[in-house]
Amino acid sequence: MGRWICCLCSRVADPLMLLLLLALGCNPCTAATAPPSVPHVKPSYSFGRTFLGLDKCNACIGTSICKKFFKEEIRFDTWLSSHLKLPPSSLLSYSGNYTDDAKSWRLVDITRLTSKYQHDRADKRICTSLLKTKTCSLERALRRTQRFQKWLRAKRLTPDLVQGLSSPMLRCPSQRLLDRIVRRYAEVPDAGSIYMDHLTDRDKLRLLYTLAVNSHPILLQIFPNVEGWPFPRYLGSCGRLVVSASTRPLRDFFGAAPEVAADLALQLLAVLRSMATNDLNYFFYFTHVDAGTFGVFSNGHLFIRDASTLGIIDKEEGSQLIDGQQEYKDIFSCLTVDCQSAFVSCDSIREKHSLVMVCQDLLPKLLTGKFLLPVQEKIDAFLQRCARGLSDEHGANEAMAELAEILKPLRSCDSRFAYRYPDCRYSDKF
Repeated sequence: MGRWICCLCSRVADPLMLLLLLALGCNPCTAATAPPSVPHVKPSYSFGRTFLGLDKCNACIGTSICKKFFKEEIRFDTWLSSHLKLPPSSLLSYSGNYTDDAKSWRLVDITRLTSKYQHDRADKRICTSLLKTKTCSLERALRRTQRFQKWLRAKRLTPDLVQGLSSPMLRCPSQRLLDRIVRRYAEVPDAGSIYMDHLTDRDKLRLLYTLAVNSHPILLQIFPNVEGWPFPRYLGSCGRLVVSASTRPLRDFFGAAPEVAADLALQLLAVLRSMATNDLNYFFYFTHVDAGTFGVFSNGHLFIRDASTLGIIDKEEGSQLIDGQQEYKDIFSCLTVDCQSAFVSCDSIREKHSLVMVCQDLLPKLLTGKFLLPVQEKIDAFLQRCARGLSDEHGANEAMAELAEILKPLRSCDSRFAYRYPDCRYSDKF
């Protein structure tokens, strides 16, 4: 309508009408010659399939969050700079920003299941051992393997299909655990079924590849944060990158104030207790811990940041894979570890296993030299006894309760601990 009126401007002779049209915003001198509007060009970011690992699919983790990357709803921190460059592909993890509405952003961790060097080494191993060439189609090579052919024919994920995989989660598998993996695998539409009918051949290869390389994203999917499990939220995967909620590694808190260190140590004990005793009757144990195994959210809540070294024993069903079957080895057993590495016997794991490792490697760095002498001496004496393995009559639960009693009075109740503040002000425990 406005354009039609403006086109008449040059033909209007009545001065009063001309003044009216000018008041409406019409310029009779330029209306007929105004250039068309030029759309604003939004800067685009070049990924390259290699950076994401999409060039290796379907020997990859998944594609559920790729659209977020290409729509720039996931941005690396370096993208917020003036250079807008992607970070080096050689890094194991990246800090990023994630949005659902393009207005509010939250921090996320973007990680690889293993280093790019290890990925490249594993890819070369697949080609040289299966096809006797330096380069090949990874998917075509893995599809030919005996294990994957069994996966294609299988209706249900059973212990024999995962035998020999290096993931600690699968060293003592039960059928109940494997059914949970299939039912909650988040890279496919939720079917809620224990049968693999809803998995395509591509889905099965991606699931097998993920389990063979690093079970961390699978643990985040089958034991989700929203159900109270101490893991960061799984947001999705693209190629060989995994996106999850952001946490700061525990190493960043080794120099924290005494009340913060006491709070984190108590949370660490609570996590170990919940992983040993929970409603689902799964016993979780660590095969290794370090300063990056645990992380802390911005609200002060401690979580398991890296679940790749977690083993699981089903206390309800027990293991359905005998130790002899664990010795089975194929290319999937060797993607990230030495094929000669020995498995830990399921029967050798004790409840104090994880606590002893934490006493040896983490708690001394968190608690040493933080408190006044009488209390510090009690803590140091406990840690020394715990690091030696505890006595047979002194169980893990009793040991954790002993240390918790020493640490509880050292906590404080203030806004630094947002995950429990201000609730702690109205609790008899403080």
